[in-house]
Amino acid sequence: MTELAAVQAALRAEHAAVYGYGVVGGRIGEDRKSEVRACFDAHRARRDALRRTVRALGGDPEPAAAAYALPFAVPDSQAAVRLAAQLEDRLAGVYADLVRASEGARRRDAADALREAAVRSVRWKGSGVAFPGLAELGAQEAPASPSGAPNGSSTPDAL
Repeated sequence: MTELAAVQAALRAEHAAVYGYGVVGGRIGEDRKSEVRACFDAHRARRDALRRTVRALGGDPEPAAAAYALPFAVPDSQAAVRLAAQLEDRLAGVYADLVRASEGARRRDAADALREAAVRSVRWKGSGVAFPGLAELGAQEAPASPSGAPNGSSTPDAL
């Protein structure tokens, strides 16, 4: 994967995270609203920085999709917490790809983003994994790619 492709993948993931945290914010309990706002703001800032990086690498930043398909129904606060954790886990995978594809300051920034996503995931789930960002094969799911490559369907982009 080229560095530009990895940055574009991270940008797509941040677009999805911003959308996803909008859903989380609408369903989360009052006791965690400020945490959702902080995550939403952090992802907007990362998204904006990635747009600048794409331009610096000579590309055109990919726009956000009009809608994203949720991986499951989010009717309540419990489901919102699960969605937030899943968003962060997916972001960790995308940033692991970017760490592999980049060098220097961009690699450090990607590693910082990977660490931040892993920490947020632990806060949402209450536990973590040994190597965040690396595809963990288990009984729950076996992702084809940590970056969540598109599935080619005509449905809205998946989170």
